[in-house]
Amino acid sequence: MFNRLKSTLLRRAAQAVLATAVVTTALVTTTPAATAAPSSGFDNWSCRPSAAHPNPVVLLHGLGGNGPGNYSFLGPYLAAKGYCAFTLTYGQASPVIPVGGTIPIAESAAQIQAFVQRVRQTTGAAKVDIVGHSEGGFHSIYGPKVRGYADAVGKVVALAPPTHGTTFAGLVSVGDYLGLRPLVDQVLRDFGCPACKEIIVGGSAIKQLTAGPIAQPGVKYTVIASRFDALVTPHETSFIREPGVTNKFVQDVCPLDPVGHVGLAFDPTVAQLVANALDPARAKPVLCGFGPPL
Repeated sequence: MFNRLKSTLLRRAAQAVLATAVVTTALVTTTPAATAAPSSGFDNWSCRPSAAHPNPVVLLHGLGGNGPGNYSFLGPYLAAKGYCAFTLTYGQASPVIPVGGTIPIAESAAQIQAFVQRVRQTTGAAKVDIVGHSEGGFHSIYGPKVRGYADAVGKVVALAPPTHGTTFAGLVSVGDYLGLRPLVDQVLRDFGCPACKEIIVGGSAIKQLTAGPIAQPGVKYTVIASRFDALVTPHETSFIREPGVTNKFVQDVCPLDPVGHVGLAFDPTVAQLVANALDPARAKPVLCGFGPPL
């Protein structure tokens, strides 16, 4: 019964995301001059940041997912807003299997830092902004502090990061949602998941991040979580309770939005919250939508 219900929810959520993506694509392709500057683009390495959005955006996926899949909605959305947005699949146990984030946190963090440097060098930007989801949200916070590249980061927007660890280690549900479960199972069987045990409560990477202040000088942080998140729990463990950090639940803005952990990357409500956090000077009222409840 549970498996049949889960399958139905996944199918309906995927249909909703597909419909949203179709609408978004139509808007982008039919009215590009009105919605995006010529210098915008998603994973377009010829993109050069505009004066309005001088920082390119680096998008970090969740555990068990990959960059193109995790950001199939939010990447084009930000491009339509005039950003140069880039993603990668970090932390792959096997280069031929598109499942990321499972290798040790330190190794993934080094890959992300190298990618940040590549984006800066290619675009000519002094800094990047980082948007991370789930484990990617953790890396968006971990990297500037532990790897020491805060001077290369302007803003961080973290979606349900396990900042203080999570009581639930099944974060590979991102891969489930993207239809990667057979590949995720293969990776876990053949290579294991060192990252999983590092970001649960008391994990070694959690201890590194939370030893002393988390927020770094010069970086503006926004953490967005959902009260219906079933993976990163308790929900408040995502937040950074430090000066200068904005913490919010989606339901503080849109009480009826049922969005869950995975759905945060596919929710039009969250997308507008992300855009407002990246460009608060041009923030717009949020039109409440309904994200996938997964």
